[in-house]
Amino acid sequence: MKKVLLVFLVFLLTFGGAVLAKDEVLIGLSVANLQLERWQKDRDIFVDTAEKLGAKVIVQSANNDDLLQVSQVENMMNQGADVLVIIAHDGYIMGSVVEEAHANGIPVIAYDRLLMECDLDYYITFDPIRIGEIQAQYLVDKKPKGNYFLLGGSPTDMNAHFVREGQMKVLQPYIDSGAIEIVGDQWAKDWSAQEAMKIVENALTATQNQIDAIVASNDSTAGGAVEALKEQGLAGKVLVSGQDADLVACQRVVEGTQTVTVYKPIKDIATMAAIMAVSAAKDIHIPTNGTINNEYKEVSTFFLEPIPVDKTNIVETVVKDGFHKLEDVYKNVPRSQWPKVD
Repeated sequence: MKKVLLVFLVFLLTFGGAVLAKDEVLIGLSVANLQLERWQKDRDIFVDTAEKLGAKVIVQSANNDDLLQVSQVENMMNQGADVLVIIAHDGYIMGSVVEEAHANGIPVIAYDRLLMECDLDYYITFDPIRIGEIQAQYLVDKKPKGNYFLLGGSPTDMNAHFVREGQMKVLQPYIDSGAIEIVGDQWAKDWSAQEAMKIVENALTATQNQIDAIVASNDSTAGGAVEALKEQGLAGKVLVSGQDADLVACQRVVEGTQTVTVYKPIKDIATMAAIMAVSAAKDIHIPTNGTINNEYKEVSTFFLEPIPVDKTNIVETVVKDGFHKLEDVYKNVPRSQWPKVD
């Protein structure tokens, strides 16, 4: 299947611009919030790829305002969008726009955040359950016994719940055996670092600093956790997970204050999403490699594989891929300790 998808991608990137530009496609890209570094990268690569395929992209950010995001998507339809690609703030609320889109003959693709209870056309994501498994497995491999704190992402983002599902798949046997005790479980609104910091500060107070690992669901929440740990002199002593391979998170990884992040090659998902969008608008068959239930149907899904990143492989992953520069990742580390790169 991977070879088929690669051939499909190469074909469209090589010939798609010439084939598809005959009738320009207008794509509406609705983003929940562009404040996080990760989504800025997605937007830039998505737009660049779509334009190479002869499409035009309308991009709007809703600043985590659900009503605004619905309004923006409706405006995209009114502007004549041929296809909608939605990074939802609230998957249930944004699922409500799909029926209207279909009434206007517009296919809808959910990008990395599932739209719920609707007749969604396609979903593209890094398997969020697998991400949760990677996070938890990395931590238990380092510390199979101890006090664990669960720091979830935004409760309105279905991905946060899928990530938690993956985490618990790994953690539950350890909890059942008594090896791991969950000393707290809270969710950070909008994946906010500030919210995460307050949560972990309170958790440290409640447990008298007796926390061995924080299962943080992304790099923003991990950053808040690390700041709270720093206040108690515990940064680097308590295990902390994350995801997205944000630059500051990668810096924390090489500095030793964040244990692991999960790298999701943004170039892959943004490129493929743009190809899917143009293809859907042109009614070209889109190969997928799985399905996921959105409480309405099994949605055709393109899953990409996430990669755990720590000090040992950060150079051959995020640096080698050009996601971050070596000098940026190691900026806060003495140059004598930088790895040698061929």
